[in-house]
Amino acid sequence: MVHVAGDLALHVEARGSGEATLLLHGFTESGRAWNPLVAALRGSLHTVTVDLIGHGRSGAPDDAARYAMERVPGDLCSVLDALGIARAHLVGYSLGGRVALRTVLDAPGRVGALILVSASAGIADPAERRMRRTSDLAFAERIEREGTRRFVDEWESLELFASERALPAARRAALRRERLAQRPRGLANSLHGMGQGAMEPLWDRLGEIRAPVLVVTGAQDARYGALAADLVSRIAGARHVALPETGHAVHRERPPELAALIAEFLRAAPAARAIATEITTTTEARI
Repeated sequence: MVHVAGDLALHVEARGSGEATLLLHGFTESGRAWNPLVAALRGSLHTVTVDLIGHGRSGAPDDAARYAMERVPGDLCSVLDALGIARAHLVGYSLGGRVALRTVLDAPGRVGALILVSASAGIADPAERRMRRTSDLAFAERIEREGTRRFVDEWESLELFASERALPAARRAALRRERLAQRPRGLANSLHGMGQGAMEPLWDRLGEIRAPVLVVTGAQDARYGALAADLVSRIAGARHVALPETGHAVHRERPPELAALIAEFLRAAPAARAIATEITTTTEARI
């Protein structure tokens, strides 16, 4: 565990050797969601997975204000400090992608390259954001009142995750176990602080990004494909790749293909390679 600001402890795992790459999971997940990708990347990158606040084995404070999106980059920088990493590439999926965007904007000197997977920069329209905030708060209240199982049943039925139903049974079962293990308070407070209705939209700041950026979506995920096109239109030099026959959860549906895209992108981004921290140890570390 890594202790960050206050009494919050985050569960972190660091594995492999090469350029430091911090992997940020989505809502209802933990760092374990990246295990297939980590296995595919082990020979080329030093991967660091972290359970975000309220998720997995990390702390889940009662104070919803502690989950505010603007506090998360500082927590991640504390993780990098604890590992002796000056700069790292960021890979973020969905919620983790929004966290990655906030981090590269708030702490650009700590980021090498940025890979966004099925991600958004928030909700730009104030009225739409207010509606989403109301919806998120109602969802949070239901999670705490009814518990995780009922929430997970509803979450997994969303059309956004329809393509997950084609995953092998063992992988679907493992994913469901991970979701059911989440704590209601952690999920509810994550919606309070990091939900799309709560976070400050970042669209107007995307022109500040100087890091090399790759945006990856599934070709079956039309909504996030459109968001990806908007992202790359606002970030200088960014590129978008849509993987065929893939939905929203690219990292779960196509881990080998995503790993290959990440490795190829980093090889072709010399500026990112020049500033990334090189990790020379070949031993696996768990913190």
